[in-house]
Amino acid sequence: MSFKPLSTLRRGFGMFWSALDSTRRGVLNVLFLIIVIILLMAIFGGGVKPMATKTALVLEVKGDLVEQHSGNVRDALMANVGGGDVRKSVQLRDVLTVLDSAAKDPQISSVLLLLDQMDGAGLAMLNEVGLAVERVKAAGKPVIAWGSNFDQRQYRIASHATQVYMHPMGSVHIEGFGRYRNYYRDALDKVGVTVNLIKVGTYKSFAEPYIGNGPSPAAAEADAFLYNALWAGYTADVEKNRKLPAGWIAQKIDALPALMEQAGGDTGKLALTTKMVDGLKTRDEVRAMMITRGAPDDDGKSFRQVGFDEYLARLRPPMFGEGVGVIVAAGEISDGNAPAGSIGGLSTANLIRKAREDKQIKAIVLRVDSPGGSAFGSELIRRELELTRAAGKPVVVSMGSVAASGGYWISMASDEVFADRSTITGSIGVFAILPTAEKVVDKLGIHTAGTTTTWLADAYNPMRPLDPRFTQVIQSSINHIYSEFTTKAAAARKTTQPKIDEVGQGRVWTGVQAKERGLVDTIGSYTDALKSAARRAKLAEGYRVAYIERDVSAFERFVTMFGASAAQAVNIEVKLGLMPSGVPASAMTEVSKELGWLSDMTNGRKPFAAVTHCMCTAP
Repeated sequence: MSFKPLSTLRRGFGMFWSALDSTRRGVLNVLFLIIVIILLMAIFGGGVKPMATKTALVLEVKGDLVEQHSGNVRDALMANVGGGDVRKSVQLRDVLTVLDSAAKDPQISSVLLLLDQMDGAGLAMLNEVGLAVERVKAAGKPVIAWGSNFDQRQYRIASHATQVYMHPMGSVHIEGFGRYRNYYRDALDKVGVTVNLIKVGTYKSFAEPYIGNGPSPAAAEADAFLYNALWAGYTADVEKNRKLPAGWIAQKIDALPALMEQAGGDTGKLALTTKMVDGLKTRDEVRAMMITRGAPDDDGKSFRQVGFDEYLARLRPPMFGEGVGVIVAAGEISDGNAPAGSIGGLSTANLIRKAREDKQIKAIVLRVDSPGGSAFGSELIRRELELTRAAGKPVVVSMGSVAASGGYWISMASDEVFADRSTITGSIGVFAILPTAEKVVDKLGIHTAGTTTTWLADAYNPMRPLDPRFTQVIQSSINHIYSEFTTKAAAARKTTQPKIDEVGQGRVWTGVQAKERGLVDTIGSYTDALKSAARRAKLAEGYRVAYIERDVSAFERFVTMFGASAAQAVNIEVKLGLMPSGVPASAMTEVSKELGWLSDMTNGRKPFAAVTHCMCTAP
């Protein structure tokens, strides 16, 4: 019998492949069986274990406090696999749900706030959480706040607590509002980039960093007016919460060098003597205190407690029944479809249409937290809300930390507009910005030439100077869009276009200032907006609150069943030849983002973008 090595090799490989395939199927079947068992246990296992009395809710906020998670589960998982950065976030609505449920839960006896890991949050969101803390206290339940340190945002929430404790080596860092911005005129001149700005609005200062080396007098005036009002509101609230005399915080900041000297450089002692905290305790001392005030856990090593995530998982909102539909419009506004955490004119309009066509949704609350963006995308959303009202469903807008420019545009088609006292709103203005690099190509010796049938063909070519005729055309269009903006705002606010123009011109206002100028209806919270929508729809007590969001894939539904986070940070890297070596990366983050935005403005021209954006952020 002859030996056939190829045949033997083929048979051997076939046996190996068959064994490998059988193993793969076996492993997958086992995994599938485990998942089925877990699901069956969750469904038929008797539900979650009941909580004992004297349980403390430990509310530890880890990450950015946001209106809506950004990105999706698939993106987050892929970033993890690729070694990317996944930034945690906590939704405001989840924090409010947990606190309001704890206030009514007889098993919850107290709340412990741990805010060390809470990062970004807008002022309006901080106010919302503070109001929820007050509702817990009104239910007769003490709220204890502890931190190793408190920054300005963290302390805004902590000040509402019944008692505030801090680590002996910690500090309370309250510094005030305002910022220095970067201006790029000289830098852009050095590399030969010309920024052509066409706008309407004296105070529309979005593009000033690209055309000047400092703020215009109008921008400086508006910023001072805004920041002073926000700071006055912040300090008044904290002083009221802590039962301090008016002006206390400003006095202590002014006297800080002397006070630090008196405290021997001990920031913990300083916080105690200035009455910003009620005591200095280490984490184990807080644990011991909570045991004596509540009850020890089963092991006797800590206090009886339930964490934020666990308690949230216990809360099962109703899936059916008449209710208020909530659509979150958070982030910058673009024309088409956008993922969660940003606003797409088309995708957000589709969500509004979905709510309008749902017979169980009797009213809509649009929760807005946006500095604006595309004028066209904003109009798509406004129009869909207009159609919803025409269909007989009330629309109530709840403004978050920022609802300016395009964020204000989408708020106009509503029955009532709620703003927080600290909401940054207004910025009624329009601009277009068209960078050109004709000086760059001259320096490099690059020449551009060609033949066109009309002067308009290839009118905006970043390699050539902007044609004055094209500038005139764009200015006419921008003027028209501003007229549309102010006319629609006048109709929505039941006033005249000239009066809107007086408070428009791109100027931003706080919620209180906007109310004084007739730009919003009511100063109130998100909860107030929900109640208003329910009242207008004549809904009974116990109505359902349904968040209308994009349909998720089967993959995302599967992964989120196991608690995966959908939050993902977006990293922006720009290479314009302006980044000097030796500068710390943290110092260049804002530069990269702003110059990256300018670079993006040259892409996707049709033939230009009308922008309603305030470039403002909550302090």
